[in-house]
Amino acid sequence: MTSAPTPRSRRALTPQRTEGTAAKRTGSAARTGRVAAEHLPVARVCVDIPLPHLDRPFDYLVPQELDDRVVPGGRVRVRFAGQRVDGYVLERVSSSDHPGELLYVDYAGSAERVLDPEIADLARAVADRYAGTLADVLRLAIPPRHAAAEAEPEPPEPTGAVPLPDPNAGWCHYTAGPAYLRALRQGRPARAVWTAMPGEDWPTRIAEAVAATLAADRGAVVIVPDARDLARMDRALTRCLGGADRHVVLAAALGPRQRYRRFLAASRAARRGWARAVVGTRAAMFAPVARLGLVVIWDDGDDQHAEPRAPYPHAREVLLTRAARCQAGVLLAGYTRTAEGQLLLETGWAHPLVAHRAVLRERAPRVIPAADDVERERDPGAVTARFPSVAWRAARRALAADTPVLVQVPRRGYIPAVACMTCRTSARCPHCSGPLALPSATAAAVCRWCARVAVNYACPTCGGRALRASVIGARRTAEEMGRALPGVPVRTSGRDEVLDTVPGTASLVVATPGAEPIAEGGYGAVLLLDTWALLTRADLRAGEETLRRWLSAAALARPASAGGQVVVIADGGLAVVQALLRFDPGWYAERELAERRELGFPPAVRMASLTGTPEAVADLLSLAELPAGVEELGPVELPEEDGRPMERMLLRARRAAGPALARALHAAAGVRSARRAPDPIRIQIDPLDLL
Repeated sequence: MTSAPTPRSRRALTPQRTEGTAAKRTGSAARTGRVAAEHLPVARVCVDIPLPHLDRPFDYLVPQELDDRVVPGGRVRVRFAGQRVDGYVLERVSSSDHPGELLYVDYAGSAERVLDPEIADLARAVADRYAGTLADVLRLAIPPRHAAAEAEPEPPEPTGAVPLPDPNAGWCHYTAGPAYLRALRQGRPARAVWTAMPGEDWPTRIAEAVAATLAADRGAVVIVPDARDLARMDRALTRCLGGADRHVVLAAALGPRQRYRRFLAASRAARRGWARAVVGTRAAMFAPVARLGLVVIWDDGDDQHAEPRAPYPHAREVLLTRAARCQAGVLLAGYTRTAEGQLLLETGWAHPLVAHRAVLRERAPRVIPAADDVERERDPGAVTARFPSVAWRAARRALAADTPVLVQVPRRGYIPAVACMTCRTSARCPHCSGPLALPSATAAAVCRWCARVAVNYACPTCGGRALRASVIGARRTAEEMGRALPGVPVRTSGRDEVLDTVPGTASLVVATPGAEPIAEGGYGAVLLLDTWALLTRADLRAGEETLRRWLSAAALARPASAGGQVVVIADGGLAVVQALLRFDPGWYAERELAERRELGFPPAVRMASLTGTPEAVADLLSLAELPAGVEELGPVELPEEDGRPMERMLLRARRAAGPALARALHAAAGVRSARRAPDPIRIQIDPLDLL
């Protein structure tokens, strides 16, 4: 076993090297009794070992008995450092360029090609972008093998023409919308950032873009945040593409066999050149597709698009990288616009798709800002329901019109945060310093971190034992509203149970952000409560995330002409509230990106986060040959882990220096890995959370 050089350093074969490889085969065969394959006897394998210093392919001999099963893109099992490990065959070649004896491939379960060449190249690019290893990225890209699924028959090739979408239907309400569909129909790499207007049937619009792409005999990949959106996209694609045989649904929650079965269906279709669409959650961003012509991501600001496993890639960045490499179209879509999407527009890489103002005014509900005023005291119902009077009147008016009311509460649970009744100091667990919460009206306070019950809690500041609510959760809000409006059905939608739809009759729906169900005909009123809990978060993206959540809820309301209202409990002078009032997320994105440029934060710059013990962080920085101009921010102390002190260091670099920064950190991590440094360190490039 020897390491293979990178393709850039590999030289042309000479007769001497060919004879050397033959000698290796002879020597190895003499001891093992195995004979190497005659044609392309060397397999270059990416072993499934995520150590940075081993992030390169290794050469193995292909035994003659496995010649037909060791195929490029296939799974194998090999000996590495005395252990049997899994790996993927990247290619087969006639000889190895390095001296030394090669080991044989131990096992190949089947000749199924699960690693498409395009995906292998993309995985390498993503690993380099995020200072990770190819093995880590392939673990995200390819689901675990399920042998029974490989034995199932392949689905037939779709027949018949793809129904062409009408560009003068839904997309005509957007500037350049019909032109965008025509470009996709012609196979051109049209790139756009789409801001959907309130009440838009966004799954149908995306399905129409996919249909235009498939009509040009090119494939498409669509990524959505969660299973509920995935089900809506599945239905829309089935309807717009004339059946379910032209797209594959992929998600990590399908289960091992079903997920692998569908992955194989996509992979086999790609190898046969069938133009199909793949739709899924972030697990599908690496899905194999033949002649990729369009990548779509819905609500790219949702944190569920960020992979929590190394090397922590974001689905948006993976899709943009993939589109650039394949010359494919791009559609970044959502009710709002992220700073990353705004950067694509300002650089001219993409073009905006926004609704015509006249259509937007016709479709949008009326938005009313309301301070948390004392006027509520004049109405006993408003006091009981914890509403300002304007929100209370909007809810009563909508219920009287036999329409549902949506109440968005930013926290789940009953009372997820409590404080001392006397001095207002936040109540923390005496064992682990975690926040205390009340799970119900009669239960004692419980720590949200260690789950210990704080029966005899005493405030460390004043000694007080009485607690008050500092944050009200969705269940407590539903309880209070049920008392204030007896006889009105109250439904909750959150972590424990997420509702998909609700009837269009009078009812109260209390939901946490992202769990808002769709009402038949739209909501008569949408109430955005406890907005300070979103606006006052110590987060770089607090304003952007707040507007995203508000617009997602406001988009479910009926138009103003049909009585739809949105009441936001916040100061109307705030920029984020102004953007909501005008339904103009583009204006807020411009402002947000300008502020981040001024302050030097992503996406205007590249940031790297290093998390570990102080000794590990210092060791990595001493080994890394950082590019010129990199600025160190920190370190910042973090809570201890397993009794060890932890800290975080941020590195800031110009966008042009991003690749060099990632290479330097990967090389330094490789040195620490090779010498078996005791303390691990987590490297994240452009993390969502900088605090």
